[in-house]
Amino acid sequence: FGMNEPGHKWKTPAELVNDGKFLYIAAPMVRFSKLPFRLLCRKWGCDVAFTPMIVAQDFISSPYCRRVEFSTNEYDRPLIVQFAVKDPVVLGKAAQFVVGQCEGIDINCGCPQPWAISEGYGCGTLEKPQLIKEMVMKARDMADLPCSIKIRVNKDLRKTIDLVKQAEMAGAAYITVHGRTRNDRASAPVNYDAVKMIKEIATVPVFANGQCFSLKDAEHWKSLGLDGIMSARGILENPALFKGYDVTPPEVVSDWCNLALDYGVQTHIYHQHLMMMLYRVHNKEEKRIFNSLKSIPSILDYLALCGYEFGPDPLTL
Repeated sequence: FGMNEPGHKWKTPAELVNDGKFLYIAAPMVRFSKLPFRLLCRKWGCDVAFTPMIVAQDFISSPYCRRVEFSTNEYDRPLIVQFAVKDPVVLGKAAQFVVGQCEGIDINCGCPQPWAISEGYGCGTLEKPQLIKEMVMKARDMADLPCSIKIRVNKDLRKTIDLVKQAEMAGAAYITVHGRTRNDRASAPVNYDAVKMIKEIATVPVFANGQCFSLKDAEHWKSLGLDGIMSARGILENPALFKGYDVTPPEVVSDWCNLALDYGVQTHIYHQHLMMMLYRVHNKEEKRIFNSLKSIPSILDYLALCGYEFGPDPLTL
């Protein structure tokens, strides 16, 4: 299958950068970056994958949350577990649950969703660099794991630079920077200059996030001096983008169907992944038919009629 071999001692993202590697990273995406999709991304070119954002307080208080929100296996490495959190001790306790099962934890300081901000998560932490510093320090003190942060740029870049410096002083292993502000729409232009400036002043690795829909986009970020690129919408539409494919190849669709069936994915999530992967493959009429399907058997029957092939569990190949 060409994925990671079990039993290996995995390097952290910072260690990989120190080895001279430019990293291709699958972003944390609520509902979508679960285990089967991470395994798919790894096969098709990703070096590192993030879990979806997990609310740390729920994670430490609910065994059900831990079962539902966090699953991994020996092939799913290097792995970063991302938390939504606003309390240093809560983060430290959450991190203790995943020691030995990942290569680091990440603090989400960039989610722009209103619910997250109202709870003090995501972009709700961007104006609190001291809190971010305390959370990084406490996580490192309570759990033997590297801790990183994922942020968005501020309109006042001086605030972003101060936040980065505070995180560095606390011992952040690396920083991922989304090149849009909390108020920007997803279609807004990315501020390449701001992300490049942060990389130039930082003393830890810096990964870019935003506007990565092709290998050419990734190479542009690399040319600006970044240490890696994280893709979200781009990799949902085309999990093979880091391999240089412009649209999702049929083999990726087949691999997704096999992995999702083997590991278990809710029907609507299974379908949504395929709708995104096939968006630039299907014409208008094909979209209308495919998007109206309601069950996994009907989806597989349709794909089979289109010539897609489904073999045994890809992990056994």
